Formats: sequence, C-alpha cells, structure tokens
Amino acid sequence: MKAAIMRSAEATPEYGDFAEPTVDEGHVLVELVAAGIHPVVRSLATGHHYGSRATWPLIPGVDAVARTPDGELIYTGRMQPPYGTLAERMAAPASPRIPLPAGANAVQIAGGLNPGLSSWLPLKARVSEIGTLGTVLVLGVTGMAGSIAAQNARILGATQVVGVGRNSARLERAVKAGAKVVALTGDRKVDALALAEALEGAAPSIVLDFLWAAAAEMTFLALGRRGLDEDAANIAYTEIGSMAGPDATVPASLLRSRRLRIAGSGAGSASMAEVIAQIPVYMQLIADHRIEVPTQTFSLSSITDAWTASTNSGCRAVVVPGVASPP
Repeated sequence: MKAAIMRSAEATPEYGDFAEPTVDEGHVLVELVAAGIHPVVRSLATGHHYGSRATWPLIPGVDAVARTPDGELIYTGRMQPPYGTLAERMAAPASPRIPLPAGANAVQIAGGLNPGLSSWLPLKARVSEIGTLGTVLVLGVTGMAGSIAAQNARILGATQVVGVGRNSARLERAVKAGAKVVALTGDRKVDALALAEALEGAAPSIVLDFLWAAAAEMTFLALGRRGLDEDAANIAYTEIGSMAGPDATVPASLLRSRRLRIAGSGAGSASMAEVIAQIPVYMQLIADHRIEVPTQTFSLSSITDAWTASTNSGCRAVVVPGVASPP
C-alpha cells in the first residue's frame, strides 16, 4: 500500500510503498479519509516524544477519520507501531467504534479533534471540580491548540480568557474569539508585568500551558504574591505542551505562597475511558461549527509538502488519500 514513510529521526516522510498491516482479532481494516499532522505526530515520528519507540522506518500519524468496510465514517487511532494513520489503509481497533456525527466534515474532525481535546479535557475536569471557570489563562494562544483552547473556555462558560503569544496576526484572531491578549516581547519581567496587568488582580482558575520553558517562568513571576495572608485563589496549572522548551524552573516561594497545583495533561495522565467519552461530544461541537478549525488539505502523495508546510499559516495540515494533481 502507499503510505508516508519516515526512514530516520532526521528524515522527512516520503510517499512510497509499505507492507500492508496485519489485521488480527480485535482489529478491522479501514481506509484513510483524513488525518491531521499534529505536533505530537512530528514529535513521535522524530523520537522526541516520551511515547516514541524510536525505531524506524515507520508510518507517522496518531489519529484519523477512516472508512470501514461497510462504508461508515469513524474516528480512530492507536495503531500498532510501526504503523500510523498516514497510509491508505490501517488496522484500526474494532472497539470502541466511534462514528462521525451526521453531516460532519471529515477534514475538520481530523484537523481539530486532537488539538481541541488537549484543552477540552482539563477544562471539563476543572468545571466538574469547582463548578465555574472564572478566568482562563492560555499560554500559546497563537498556536492551533491554543486558539481552540480559548474557544473551548468560552463554550464552557469562562468569564474571561487571557491569551499569551507572539504572532500579532494570530493574537488578533484570539481577540476576535473574545480573549484579552498579551504579546510576548522576550523580556521576562516586562512580559510578567503585562500579564499581571491583563489579569487585573484576578487569579486564573486554570492555566493551559502549551509552551512551558521561559513562558512558564514568566507566568510564575506574574502569579507571585507577597504577604502571609491565606490565598483566596485556587489555581490549576495544566502543562499540555512544551513548544518553547522542555524545562522550566518553578520558584519555591510560589508553591508556598499560593494555592496552586501543577499537573500535566497527556496520554499518560488521562483516563482512556474519559477521553473516549468526550470524543463524540467534541466531534459534535466541530460538526455544529461551534469550533473554528482552520485547515489546509494535502494529498497523501504530497506528504513531503504537508510535513514541511509553514506553521506560520495558523492552519492544521490534513492529509487525504490520493495523488497530487499536476501543476
């Protein structure tokens, strides 16, 4: 079969022939309809992700919209390495079988579900925990997942969304989505003061951090407080991504002076049952156009172009089956 093939950690995927997947009990052979190239796809394929087996060659891809033998469109993932979803066919788990909502756009689902769930799950958990969101702080609001996170927060009733990022055009997009924005300058103290001013003295009920590293350290500085009074805040700091770097220093004084809990949100920290339960809910939000999912579509044969597509476009690259048309 034809597939995107990653031959080494440093390589760019190539369009070529790969052995057909083995379909054993508990799996079903399905055909690709659409698959997104998410940051986690790149990270796993290059061996940088904690979930990577770091063996090549492999087919990248973590999730997809696929067509079953009886013609039903489903959302699927969790392929057995070295197989991923950027291939003509895949051996998908037979259960759970998650059909697309009626009228849903497959490209939108493939492009938006992975980045959308990354914030939807911790936001839903926070609502269940405290009843109302209050102020939501999004670090990396200019990225695809961060932009959707701001939309998710509004849908779930946040009274205020504050977004932090660099790209001015995409900061404007966040403003249109109802967020108050802070443009990073690279000066930690200046940015911390700007963030504190944007928060207007209100502690966020949850921080959704897609950046980590220097952005997290700036935020820790902005959230700092002095005095011995009991802290009225209750901050859930949720580390989702590390686009700015893998490490950050957490001030001891911050942990002692504030009611602040730092936790991660990822494959190892979420219940699979909870994730599966929310997939149909979130697909319906996308199908109902309540979530804006900018996408750019590429044929499977154009995988090299899709993989190297500029991240400055603010769109998620989505691969569909077929051969690219000649120019």
